[in-house]
Amino acid sequence: MSGITTHVLDIARGCPASGVPVVLERAVDSGWQALGRDRTDADGRASGLLSSPPQDGRYRLIFDTGAYFRAAGVAGFYPEVSVTFIVEGGGQHYHVPLLLSPFGYTIYRGS
Repeated sequence: MSGITTHVLDIARGCPASGVPVVLERAVDSGWQALGRDRTDADGRASGLLSSPPQDGRYRLIFDTGAYFRAAGVAGFYPEVSVTFIVEGGGQHYHVPLLLSPFGYTIYRGS
């Protein structure tokens, strides 16, 4: 399992959000470095973003929600959701789910 995973649920439709493109980045001196790319599966999960435990630092998940809404034929207000978070005490698993609707979203640290 990846050290950083996510799960996207479409709370407007009441189902997993499959096909959402997701990018994982890590902050470096020159800006952001892409570490992995994935697309949520039929269960709304993206677990192939990072093949090893994360190092301490600032990370960012970028969800291409615009692509998801276009594919669903829905007009969404947020074309992208970007979430920045801190990893401390490496070796842990970080699960960062996104609850999504066309006009709102929320993020939390899962388990």
